[in-house]
Order: sequence, then structure tokens, then C-alpha cells
Amino acid sequence: MNSPLVSVGLPLALVVIMFGLGLSLTPADFTRIAKSPRIVAIALLCQLIALPAVAFGLVLLFDLPAVLAVGMMLLAASPGGTTANLFSHLFRGDVALNVSLTAVNSIIAVVTLPLVTNFAIGYFEPADGGGSVGLQFGKVVQVFAIVLVPVAVGMLVRRWSAAFADRMDRPVRIGSALTLLLVIVGTIIAESDTLADSLGQVGAITVLFCLISLALGYLVPRLLGVPDRQAIACSMEVGIHNSTIAITIAISVLDSTELAVPAAVYGVLMFPIAAAFGYLITRGRARAVVAAE
Repeated sequence: MNSPLVSVGLPLALVVIMFGLGLSLTPADFTRIAKSPRIVAIALLCQLIALPAVAFGLVLLFDLPAVLAVGMMLLAASPGGTTANLFSHLFRGDVALNVSLTAVNSIIAVVTLPLVTNFAIGYFEPADGGGSVGLQFGKVVQVFAIVLVPVAVGMLVRRWSAAFADRMDRPVRIGSALTLLLVIVGTIIAESDTLADSLGQVGAITVLFCLISLALGYLVPRLLGVPDRQAIACSMEVGIHNSTIAITIAISVLDSTELAVPAAVYGVLMFPIAAAFGYLITRGRARAVVAAE
């Protein structure tokens, strides 16, 4: 993909999104994890250990082509996104916990995402690019630059002027959404033949992966005694990935549109799936309250 829309627009969209995340963060969002280290540890274990294992098992079960298999593992290794905070708010989860988890996940992903992706590339050996497609040191630096640097700049802006950061929050969100939409539409038009063939291959696995991620993020904390509001926050954080990061790394860093297909499909399907899942667990909670009365 040599289109300027993709090569320039996609990283720009991610930079704006991560800058917007930084505008909403303060040092307290990182120190807050000290107040509930057990819950944070449970969520991170689900995110960093369980999900790549689940994705790996699903890839083998569905017998995906090598490139799409690596794309699924790249998606599984991507951190939770700011969308998780929105869904947590809608279904009365602990949004403060979501913000803290998103912040911590984004930092840890700079290390874990290249590790998982390189493992997948070594195991599945995709034909496109061969061994050169891996995330070597120079490409890891690119990941660091497009993920963490904008977050740090956004936090510095908030520290300089919280009022300005609050005013910029809505325009930045709208601008990043429009830029990302433009890039995705352009990519779909340019790669319509490839995407049409791949959609049928990854549609079912992305739906199943999303459902398992949401369920895992909710049930594991609940079984370990985590309160319901925090379990909902964990579910949304674990189940809703920042697919923009996966798409950007696939196309702009690894130079493979096909690697981005699982994340692109997931990025569309996760909204109705997460909404339905959130409705079901909150409806069940409401029934339990009524029964208790």
C-alpha cells in the first residue's frame, strides 16, 4: 500500500487518537492502580496472557492462512482502546479503572505487541515478506513513536492547561474519527478484491474472539471475587481492542494490507457485539437486584 491516504493518513489518525487519550490522562490514572492492584493484575493477565492464547487456539481451529493468522495475533496483542471507556460508562462499569487500565496497557503493549507478533510470524511463516516482515528493533521504535509519544505530549498539554485539554477533547475525538473513517474507506476501495476474499475467512473467527474476550474479561474477575462494576470495566477493557493500532502497524510498519484485515473486520463488528454483551450482563444484574428485593 503506497497510497498517501494510507501511508500518511493512517499513522496520523492513530497519532491524533493517542494524543486525545493523553489529553484525558493524569499521573493519578497511573497511581490509582496501587489502590486496587489485585483487580489490575487480573485484568492484565487476561489481556496479556489469556487473549493471545485464545487467539492462537482459534487460529489453529479455523486453520487460517498464515498472513491472516498473524493478523489475528497482532489484534490479540493490541491493548484496549478508549472505546472501552465509553462502553464501560454506558453499562455502569468503573470508568476510572478503565482509564487506568488503558493507560497501563498502552505502555506495556510497546513490549508485548512486538513479542507476540514476532512469535506469530516465526510460527506461521507468512509467505508475504518472509522473515523480513518481523518487528525488528527499528520497527519497534516506530511502534513506540506512534503509540506512546502522542500520549506523553497529550499529558503534557493537560498539565500545562487542563482547561485547554478539556476544550480540545471533543474536536480531537471528532477529527480522529473522521480521519480514520476516510482512511478505512479509501483502503477498502483500493483493496476491494483482496478484502472481499478475506472477509469470509475472518468474519466468524473475529466474532467468536470478541465474544470470548468479553466473557473472559467479565467471568474471570467475577469468579475471583471482583465486584460487578469493576468486572464490567475489566470486560470492556479486555474485550474491546484498539484495532487502530493493529491496523496501523500492519499497514504502515509491516507494509501488509492483508495483515490488517482481521483488525479491520473486528473494528466494525465489536460495536454491536459489545453493546449486546453489555446489555445482557447488566440486564442479568438488574434481575438479580429485583429478585433480592
